[in-house]
Amino acid sequence: MTRQSTNGSSHAAAAEMVEAEAIRLARDGDPHAFERLYKLHSRRVYSLCLRFAGNPTDAEDLMQEAFLQLFRKIDTFRGEAKFSTWLHRLAVNVILMRRRRKRHPEVSLDATNEPDDSDSRPVIDPGGPDLRLNGVIDRVNLEKALEELPDGYREMFILHDVEGYEHNEIAEILDCSVGNSKSQLFKARLRLRELLREKLRSRAREQRQSAQALPLPLNGRFRCAKA
Repeated sequence: MTRQSTNGSSHAAAAEMVEAEAIRLARDGDPHAFERLYKLHSRRVYSLCLRFAGNPTDAEDLMQEAFLQLFRKIDTFRGEAKFSTWLHRLAVNVILMRRRRKRHPEVSLDATNEPDDSDSRPVIDPGGPDLRLNGVIDRVNLEKALEELPDGYREMFILHDVEGYEHNEIAEILDCSVGNSKSQLFKARLRLRELLREKLRSRAREQRQSAQALPLPLNGRFRCAKA
């Protein structure tokens, strides 16, 4: 058998390997099992890294580092949680370790001055737009607002509201208390509301300015509007 056909058979075997078998074989160091796990989970892990990193180059680096950690730590997976959840926690830890090494100013996870709210529901401002973060806001503005959140707030919002982690899981990942997790999410949602309102006001101003700049009809002709 030629090398090409051998490689073809190996790739085919990796593609057909089910996750449970791939995990078992990966623990024994089988490279095709790691290849299978990569194919199964790389897209979702990359998406997670991109949300945190904000650019494709850093997201790619973080994803590769996460799978390198998977290679090193696969024998610690005990099956107590879904493999995908375990892998995502591994990826989040890689992301946070990278961020701590850069050590940008972050929001402390120990800040608990906000009122405790078991549902983590932000207070609705009766004088402003009702922004419930439920798809009413267009995706572009939401993504931009997320990028402007302080690191600690963005981490909490992504983990809970985007990735769906429970507060006890977030507390384990971020090494904080459940109360701190709830408090940070509360603050993150409030700040995100403020940023979205600012963007809506900015858009409204731009629309008014554009309307004022349009020519107005005068006796069948057009004249420029006054500034």
